[in-house]
Amino acid sequence: MAGAWIVAAKRTPVMPKGGAFNNIPASSLGAAVINAVCGDVDVPHIDQVIFGNALYGGGNPARVAALEAGLDESTPALSLDTQCCSGLDAISLAASRVRSGDADAIICGGLESYSRAPIRQHRPLKAGAAPVAYDRPPFTPWPDRDPDMLDAAAALAEARSISRADQDAYAVESHRRASNDTEAAREIIPVAGHDRDGFTRTLSTKACARLPVLAGTSAYGLSAATTAVEADAASALLVVSDRIASAWAGPRIQILGAETAGFDPTMPALAPVVAVRDLLARMGVMAGDIAYAEIMEAFAVQAMACISDLDLDPAVVNQRGGALARGHPIGASGAVLVVRLFHDLAARGRGALGLAAIAAAGGLGSAMMMRARS
Repeated sequence: MAGAWIVAAKRTPVMPKGGAFNNIPASSLGAAVINAVCGDVDVPHIDQVIFGNALYGGGNPARVAALEAGLDESTPALSLDTQCCSGLDAISLAASRVRSGDADAIICGGLESYSRAPIRQHRPLKAGAAPVAYDRPPFTPWPDRDPDMLDAAAALAEARSISRADQDAYAVESHRRASNDTEAAREIIPVAGHDRDGFTRTLSTKACARLPVLAGTSAYGLSAATTAVEADAASALLVVSDRIASAWAGPRIQILGAETAGFDPTMPALAPVVAVRDLLARMGVMAGDIAYAEIMEAFAVQAMACISDLDLDPAVVNQRGGALARGHPIGASGAVLVVRLFHDLAARGRGALGLAAIAAAGGLGSAMMMRARS
């Protein structure tokens, strides 16, 4: 079977909404990472650009980013929206196209700007009436089975008896690992004078305990510390065919497979569990075989439940800190996970296995498995 290989992967810093990237459109962040991966590997022809994006107001931000980056006007581009899964699903689609022989080289990933996202309004139903503002679109046809993600995470914490104190401790550890990360520079490109994630900080359980409850009860509720901050970022990877990879002397990470899964829309945080289990079974891999796992930390409780249900060793999960310490640029978050895995697997060496997984509103989950080859 033909293979699909990642040979370059870069991301911008992740910056909180309204922060350092407040005035930078998502497409410009995307253009920056496109240029970065093209600078790492000299590929004569890019067949397509595929980017995930969740907050745009229509159009095709992947195409805008490709043109802004200076790619040839003949290069097609596709914008993909599966909300939080978008970036990971973009990489999966690119890998499928390469494996099928339809493409030799695709730039893929995600781009997002919470800061520059358009204000959303429904058109009025009657002439002369005012538009109706809304924050989130529906993700199911049933209002009673379409909870806000924060409320769904709080319900999960209550159902699993995952205490606020345990969630706080998880968040503190995520920030500690991120603060101690000495390898981030290999994956981050400077943008607007910034070369590191803007949210990572020294956090204590005492500080967490003082924060108000955002959702749920005092015993099991969520706070700002245990919820990933809304953020701006972009990430890009170059996925190539066997032919191109065989001639590349640098790191090569093989995409072994990917899965997407649907689950109960009222418990979207658990959808990645289904996707990962299906992927592990298809690959014939045990959880204990994974050297590096990047599990999205949209909420501490979501990551904790997935790690527990999948029987993953917490020591191999988000080893350099997770999204609680970075932020959540929705359409880019899944691709950020894979960028981090690329560099960790490349450093670990031949044969190391990596796993990425993420959940999305509506009860969706996506997962991907990779292996270092050289």
